[in-house]
Amino acid sequence: MSLKWGREATILAVLAALSVYLGLTQPNFIDAFTIGNILTNAAYVSVVGVGMTAVIVAGQLDISVGSMLAVCALASGTLAREGVPMVLVVLASLGLGLAMGTLNGALVAYVRIPAIIVTLATLTILRGAILWWTQGYWIMPLTPAWKVLGTSPVLGLPLPVWVGLAMVGVAAYLLAHTVFGRQIYAVGSNPQAAVLAGINVREVTFRVFALNGLLVGLATMIHVTRFNQVQTQEGLGLEFLVITAVVVGGTNIFGGSGNVIGTYLGVLLLTVTSSALTFLGISATWDQAIRGAFILLAVGADILRTGAWRRTLGWAR
Repeated sequence: MSLKWGREATILAVLAALSVYLGLTQPNFIDAFTIGNILTNAAYVSVVGVGMTAVIVAGQLDISVGSMLAVCALASGTLAREGVPMVLVVLASLGLGLAMGTLNGALVAYVRIPAIIVTLATLTILRGAILWWTQGYWIMPLTPAWKVLGTSPVLGLPLPVWVGLAMVGVAAYLLAHTVFGRQIYAVGSNPQAAVLAGINVREVTFRVFALNGLLVGLATMIHVTRFNQVQTQEGLGLEFLVITAVVVGGTNIFGGSGNVIGTYLGVLLLTVTSSALTFLGISATWDQAIRGAFILLAVGADILRTGAWRRTLGWAR
C-alpha cells in the first residue's frame, strides 16, 4: 500500500481493533441502535470536516465553525418556530452559513488579515451576539416538521448519515478531479509557485472559506433537526473536534496535502472513542486529553514523514 493511504489504513486498523474489543466486552456496543447513533453523530461533524479539510489544505485555518453553526441553528430554529416552511428554513441556514464564510474569506483573502485572527474575532463576536440575542433561552417548542430532516430513516439509517456520506463523496471528487481542487492543493503547497502558475491565490482562499461556511449551514440542518429544541451552546468546542479529525485523518496542518476520506475516518475514530469511554465507564473529561494526544501523534507523524524535523534542526539544505 502506498504511503498516500497509510494514515487511512492505520485509522481503519485502530477502529477495527477498538470495535472488536468493545464488541467482546460490551455486547450492547454492536447493536443497531448504538451503531446508528455513532454514524449519526459523525454525520454533521464530517460535513463541517469536509469544508475544514479544504481550508487547511489551502494553508488556512477556521476556528469559528462552532459559533457559525450556533448562529445558523438559532436562526433556523427561530424561523421554524414562527411557522416558516422547512424548505425555506434549510435555505436560510445555507445562506447564513455562506454569508459568514464569505465574510471570513474576504477578510483573509482581500484585507489580508491572518486567518487565525479573523476567525478568532468571528468566534468571539458571534458567541457574544448569541448571548445578547437569546438571553440564554433555548429555542422551543418546535413543530413536528422540524425533526423530519434529522430523524427520517432511509435504507435503515437516518437521513443525516447519507447526507454526510454524500458530501464526503462529492468533496473527494472535487478535490481530486477538478481544476479548483488542484488549485487548492497548489495554493497550500506553495503560494508563490501557484501565483507563477497563473493561479489567483486570493480567489482560491476566498472560495474555500465561503465553501466552508456553506457546509456549516448544511451541517447545522442535519444536526439540530434531531432534537426538539435548539440550545444556545450549540457548536461549543466543535472547531477543536473538527480540526482534530482533519489532522488525525492525514491532512497536513501546514497545508498542501490531505483528503476528505481520511477526515471522515478521523471523525469516526473520535466518535467511536467518545462512545467507548461511556461504555467503559471512564470519565468524559478524558475525551479532550485523548483528542489532544491524537493531534500530537498525527502532527508528529507528518513531521517525521516529510523530514521537516531535519530542516528545523538545520540538517537539510
